[in-house]
Order: sequence, then structure tokens, then C-alpha cells
Amino acid sequence: MEGQELVLHSGNRIVSFTLRDFAAMAFRRRRIMLLCFGGILLGTLLSGLLFPSYRAQTEILVRRQRVDSAVSPDQGSPMLVSSLVTEEEINSEVELIKSEDVLRQVVLQTGLDKRPSIAGAIFGPHDPERKVAKAVDRLNSSLGVDSLPKTNIIRVTYSSSNRQMAAHVLEVLNAIYLQKHKEVQRPAGQFEFFNKQVESAKAELQAAEDKLKQFPKNTGTANPTLSRDIALQKVNEFNLSLGQTRAAIAETQKKIDSMEQLEKTTPARLTTQMRQQDDAPVLQQMKSTLLALELKRSDLASKYQSDYPPLQELDREIAATKATINGERPLNDVTTDQNPAYAWMNSELVKEKSELHGYQAKAAETETLVRETLASARELDAQGIEQQDLVRTAKAAEENYLLYLRKREEARISDAFDQQSILNVAIAEKATVPSLPAESPLMFGLIGTFLALTVSAGVVFAVEYLDPSFRSPSEVEAVLQLPVLAAVPDKNWSPAANGLGVQRPVAAEIASSVPSQGA
Repeated sequence: MEGQELVLHSGNRIVSFTLRDFAAMAFRRRRIMLLCFGGILLGTLLSGLLFPSYRAQTEILVRRQRVDSAVSPDQGSPMLVSSLVTEEEINSEVELIKSEDVLRQVVLQTGLDKRPSIAGAIFGPHDPERKVAKAVDRLNSSLGVDSLPKTNIIRVTYSSSNRQMAAHVLEVLNAIYLQKHKEVQRPAGQFEFFNKQVESAKAELQAAEDKLKQFPKNTGTANPTLSRDIALQKVNEFNLSLGQTRAAIAETQKKIDSMEQLEKTTPARLTTQMRQQDDAPVLQQMKSTLLALELKRSDLASKYQSDYPPLQELDREIAATKATINGERPLNDVTTDQNPAYAWMNSELVKEKSELHGYQAKAAETETLVRETLASARELDAQGIEQQDLVRTAKAAEENYLLYLRKREEARISDAFDQQSILNVAIAEKATVPSLPAESPLMFGLIGTFLALTVSAGVVFAVEYLDPSFRSPSEVEAVLQLPVLAAVPDKNWSPAANGLGVQRPVAAEIASSVPSQGA
């Protein structure tokens, strides 16, 4: 044992300690050691007996009992929810319990900020807000919030010298935490918000439906899109008819041109019979006249001379009559009839010309109908776009109304859940007033003993370290570097005079009288 030494360096002093030296140190300072040990042990036991600490606890179960729908513009909010509670969710609830907002309300409701303190008694009252902040810090340090391994349970403990207060603090904490959980999981006022939105959406839907109902009365068309399609179909039919009419006009015009060319080379009449014969009645009359003239000349010639003027006149008439009779030719009797081809061409030409005028009139009328129908189709298309816009507006208003109606019902159900306290957390174990202290007297005794031993040893060592006197020959040799020949105790030195309760050796005086070997 003496071979194990503890060497301390303190300035110019080098002190070597063995276990025997430590034991001697304890014996030299036994009065101080006993006083410190007894005082600390007694104080610890008295504090444990007079000011016991009572620990109340409560347990909170985190479960998956309800799932609030997300507030989104979707018609439905399908959510795949697992029945297992994750570690992140449990840790979130732990942090929510330890949040400053929750602890502050607990302090204000339980009056922890109004409890007297030693600092307040010494330095006077503090600012109320500062007192609340200090009370929150004390509560946070005294509050134990832990999640139990492999469970969905959170254990909350609180220690206080007043067992009624310990249970009361946890009860208030549970109530405030549940309210805070509801506020965090689903903000308040959703039902009122969606109720207002439902009324607004209903008014917008009614206005949109009224405009949609008034549209046929204002435009005179129930379904502009269908009417436009029918009009466009008619335009196609009119264009087809116009094309056919124009083709007929071209065909008829070609027929008329060819018939007019053919008509120029076709005679209007045809000769059906030709006869040559004399004009017997005329010749007979002329011959009768000639005979009468000759009889008259003969009668005059018998009575008058040849130079008689009437006789000469008769001669000229007779000569003329003979010349006429001699110059008379036979008559040609030609019989003609209407040419059937010419008549057919003429009738067909008239017919084709009349048909051409009809086709032209039809084409002009069809073009007018096409323009009017196209104009009507454009107007109907604009009306159809306007009606579709009204329909979209009404449909969007209806979707919004149904969405807000559904969300309002979900909010109403969530409010009903909140009123019935149907939450994803529940108080598994309520806080009860503890009957026994958190620590037993035996534990206080063990703690006091350990603390008393530690403090007593520290005090003894500090006193020995601060004492400038020599207590053993080894110290003299270590400090003075001189050999000690003998050590004689000082009979006149008493513990009362020293104030430390130990005998003072005089080895330093003897050693100082011996010259050093180096000298």
C-alpha cells in the first residue's frame, strides 16, 4: 500500500501521497469531516422528509380513429390511410405537448407563475411576463414526456412537492393539449366558411340558370348549335343544287348554240308537189276577146278605109291580144309544207331558252339563299358560343355549389366529431393524486450518504491543501530538499490554537538547522 503514491505539483512544492497519508489526513481533519458528513446527510434526509416530491403521471394513446378530409378544390378527396401510427406522428404529438403555447396556458390556468420563490423573496417581485416565462421554464424542466417503446402511448409525468398540484397540472395539461390537437389538426371555422361559400355558390348558380333560361327568349332559338348544324346542312344542299343548276345552265346554253347553228342550215318549208299547166280560162277569154275584135274589125273594114283611126286602133288591139296569147306560158303549180325538223328545232330551241331562263333564275335565287343561310349560320354560331359559355358558367357554378355543399357536410361531421371528442388521441390513463412520494426514504439516505461522503472528502482535501504547515518528514524533504534527521512534536501547539484540530509537527525547525550536503 505504501508503494502506491499520489504526486501533486503546486508551485515549488512537490507532495507525494500514499493511501496511509489519505487515512492520516482523514484522522487529522476528523472533526471537519464528521461535521460536513453529518450536516449534509441530515439535510438530505430532512429535505426528503419535510419536502417530499410527488410524481403524478398520465398516459396519452395515439390512434387512427378518424381522418379529416383535406380542404381542396377536388370533388372528392380520396385518402389512403394506414391504421398504423408512425414514429413521426408520435414525436409530433410529443413536441405538441411540450410546445411553449401549451405550457404557457397550463401555467396561467394552474397559477404556477404566482407561487412564491426564493429569488422573489430576495430580489423583490418581478415583471408578470417574466414570472410567467420562468414558470414555463420550471414546468418544462419538471415535465417528463416520453413515448413508450413499441407502443402508441405517450407517458407524461410531473413532479411537485404538492401532490394535489401535481395531479391538477397534468389534468389541465391534458385538457389544453386535446384542444390544441383539435386546433392543429383541423382549424376552427371551417363550417362557417363553407356555409358562406354554399350560399354564395347557390346565388351564382341561380343567376347562371336564369341567364340560361332567358337565352332562348332573347334569341328566339332554343338550340343554336343544332340550328347552326341544320343551316350548314342546308347550305351544303343549296350549294349542291346551285352546282347542278349551273351545270344545267351550261348544258342548256350549249344546246341552244348548237340548235341555232343547225337552224340556220335547215329550211323552214319543204316542196311536196310540182305541176305545169295552162291557164285555160284566161286563154279562152283572150281568144274570145280576139274573136270579138276581129269581128268588129271585119265589120269596120267593110265600111271604112284602112286609115280609119278606129280601125287602126282595132288592129293594134288585135295585135296585142295575139301577142299576149302567143306569149302566154304554162303555169307551174308547186305545193310546199312545213319542215318537221325545223319545227322541232324551233320548238326545242324555244323550250331550251325558257329552261335556260328558269335555270338562271333558280341559280340566282339559290345564291341568295346560300348567302342568307350562311349569314344565319354565322349568327347561330355566335349564339351557340354564347349559349355554351352560359352552359359552362352554369356547370361550373353547379360544381362549385356541390363541392362547397360536400365540404360543408364534411366540416359539419368534423365539428360533430370534435364535440363528441372523437379524436386521434385519447387519455389512456388520467392523472391521479399520488399517495406516496416519488423517492423512498432509503433512496434519500443513499443519496445523502453518497453526497455527504463526496463533499466531506472534498472539504478535507481542500483544508489540507490550503494549510501551509508541514505534516510529515517526507513533506520537509520534498520541499526543502534536505534530509530530515529527527522530528520532535511541538508540545506547546494545541488544536484550539491552530483552529484545525490537528497536531502540528516541528520537523521543519529541526531540518532547517542541518546544513545541506551541497554546502
